[in-house]
Amino acid sequence: MRVMIAEDDTLLREGLVLLLSTAGIEVVAAVDNADDFLTAVAADRPDAVIVDIRMPPTFTDDGLRAAVSARKLHPGLPVLVLSSWVEDSYAAELLGDGAGGVGYLLKERVGKVDRFLDSLRRVAAGGTAMDPEVISQLLVRRKADDPLAALTAREREVLALMAEGHNNGTIAERLVVSEGAVHKHIRSIFAKLGLSTEDVGHRRVLAVLAYLNA
Repeated sequence: MRVMIAEDDTLLREGLVLLLSTAGIEVVAAVDNADDFLTAVAADRPDAVIVDIRMPPTFTDDGLRAAVSARKLHPGLPVLVLSSWVEDSYAAELLGDGAGGVGYLLKERVGKVDRFLDSLRRVAAGGTAMDPEVISQLLVRRKADDPLAALTAREREVLALMAEGHNNGTIAERLVVSEGAVHKHIRSIFAKLGLSTEDVGHRRVLAVLAYLNA
């Protein structure tokens, strides 16, 4: 896998380079600002990118804007964004094009190396990897006319784990149920959201979209 990194914190940037290199992942560029990141992506499309949301020049959402621009330049480019705190509106914006290959993690997750690498690989394969804290905050701020109100408590648990990017086997392990039960819950979720009941990758992304944008 060939990965580009855009992170203005020198210690974290170099740490990511070392972490990925040790895991056998090639880092083709590691830059500290959004402009250099876009230049690098335009010159050489990587298999995935890791981008800090707040970067120079304005230290607001430059990294996010660069990530969105990179996906327009290379449709479907897998993007894993990092943030120091939860900003759930950014998660919805990343998923706004209806495609997979996106992730949003808090920077503190990088220290859990195996999980971080698993998230990166899932994103690179076209899946999603949303931080549990983002999912938790989205659950709290539901509106009275929540379109997901029809979901049962268990279906919400399944959908939350889907939003994090887990497959059926992992969801079954987390909830201590069978994979068959998870599949039935997912079919029910899709039916209630007006989606095809076929449990395939893109349908999972659409379900996550409905969840984040509710």
